[in-house]
Amino acid sequence: MSEKNNMYRHVVLFKFYDHTGNDRVETIENAFRTLCAELPFVQDFEWGRNSSPENLNEGYTHCFIVTFANEKDRDTYLPHPAHQAFCKSHLDEYLEKVCVIDFRSND
Repeated sequence: MSEKNNMYRHVVLFKFYDHTGNDRVETIENAFRTLCAELPFVQDFEWGRNSSPENLNEGYTHCFIVTFANEKDRDTYLPHPAHQAFCKSHLDEYLEKVCVIDFRSND
């Protein structure tokens, strides 16, 4: 396995309102990817749509994982103007529910 110990993960789950169209969702996916690519303190960005057959997702359809070197970089990201602008223009009116879990990875 690759060495990923001590990285700091910011995991975000999205549940969109039913009226949020697929075109809008794709725009949000692309905007989130672009945001993370432009911020130098973001180490990695992964995302995907739920495909679990267990039906335990409680309506969450998307998982985004933003990786930082440490909590300090995460703390820089959260109030960063580009992140705040992304949330305001792409998320606020389209998300019914959000779940966020942050953790330091351990092998």
